[in-house]
Amino acid sequence: MSSINFENVTKVYDGDIVAVEDFNLTIQSGEFLTLVGPSGSGKSTLLRMVAGLEDISGGTIAIGDEVVNMLPPRHRDIAMVFQSYALYPHLSVRENMAFGLKRSTDLPDEAIYDRVEDAAELMGIPELLDDRPKQLSGGQQQRVATGRAIVREPAVFLFDEPLSNLDAKLRKHMRTELQRIQKELDTTTIYVTHDQEEAMTMSDRIAILNHGELQQVGTPREVYNDPHNLFVAQFIGSPSMNIFDVTYEATDNGGRLTGDINIPIDAERAQQIEAVGATDLKLGIRPEHVNVSRTSGEDHVNAYIDIIEPLGARDLLYFTLESETDDDSLVSGDAAALEDEASPEGEVAERKAFIDPESISADAHEVYLDLSLEQADLFDANTGANIEHVVREEQEEPPTA
Repeated sequence: MSSINFENVTKVYDGDIVAVEDFNLTIQSGEFLTLVGPSGSGKSTLLRMVAGLEDISGGTIAIGDEVVNMLPPRHRDIAMVFQSYALYPHLSVRENMAFGLKRSTDLPDEAIYDRVEDAAELMGIPELLDDRPKQLSGGQQQRVATGRAIVREPAVFLFDEPLSNLDAKLRKHMRTELQRIQKELDTTTIYVTHDQEEAMTMSDRIAILNHGELQQVGTPREVYNDPHNLFVAQFIGSPSMNIFDVTYEATDNGGRLTGDINIPIDAERAQQIEAVGATDLKLGIRPEHVNVSRTSGEDHVNAYIDIIEPLGARDLLYFTLESETDDDSLVSGDAAALEDEASPEGEVAERKAFIDPESISADAHEVYLDLSLEQADLFDANTGANIEHVVREEQEEPPTA
C-alpha cells in the first residue's frame, strides 16, 4: 500500500474548460477516502488522472514517493473498478479474474489461479468460478469485477461509482462488503460517488468537490457536524439541512434574526456575526434538531404541515413557515400551490423535521417549532462561508511579524 499526494493538480479541457482546479490533498497509506460531489464536480476526472487515463494539465500526483504524471497506467501499481463491470462474456469468471495478471505479470498460471481462488473466497464467489458473466446477477458481476482488481495486489484501489447499477438493497450490502474487504487488505483506496450516503457510511475521510474545487475534507462526522460552507452543509446529510434566509440585528443582550424566522440569538453568536461583518445570513439547521410541538411557547416559530412521511422508527414532517403562507391552499398542503411559491431558480424550499410516529394527528394543520440554535449553523449569504468556521480560523492564525 502507498500514500497518494495531490499537489496543485489542475485539469483543463480545450484550453478553457476547467474540470479540476488547484487540488491539494494527501491520502494516507491504507486510508479509504471518498471523493463526492454532484455531476460535473471533477471527482471522476481526478480518479482517472490517478489511473493515468487522463493527462494532468498542471501540478503533480505522487503514489508513494514516485511522481506518476508521465507513467503509463500499467506501471502505476493501481487496480480500478468501473461503474461498468467490463467482463469478457466469452470467458469464465476464473478467466476474467486472471486476465489482467496474465497480461501484466510473468507469474506462472498456477500462481495466478491460486490468487484467483483466494480472491474468490474473499468475495464469496468460489462456486461461480466456472460460470460465464451472462449467468450472473448484477451483484455477482460486481463481485467478479472487484475480485479481478484484488488479484492484482495493487498499492492502490480506485473505484468509480461501482455500485450505481445495483438495486438499493444490494447496494447497501455491497457497501458493507467493500468496507470489510478494504479493511482486511489494508489497501489505500479512492472511491468516487455522487451518493453522499455511500460516502458517509464507507469512508475514513470524505473529500467534497464542487466545480472542480475542493470544498472540505474530513471524517464523515466532521463534515456533517461542522460544514465549512453552505454547499457542504446542503450536500451532506439526508434529508438535507433546512435553510432560512435571515438578517442580523444587534440588541442589548445579543442579537436577533429576522426574515424567514424571527428569533433571538445569544451574545456569543452575535459577536461571531459582528466579527465577520455579515448582516445577510442563512441559518442552517438539520431536521433532527427541529423540535415540533402542538402548543406554542416563547420564541416558537409558527408553521403549517404539508406532508408527513412514515419512516418506521421516526416520521418525517414537511412544513411551510407561517411567514411564507398567505394562501389557504398552502395551509392544507396543496402541492400545486407550493410549486407556485417556488424560488426564481425553480426550487421549492422543502423544510423538514423528524417527529415521533403518530405524535401529530392526521387532521392537524398548524404546529410550532422550537429551533435548537445550539446545533444550528450560520452562513454568510454572500460568500457561503460558515461564520463560526471563519472566526475559528482567524483565531487560529499565527500573528504576522
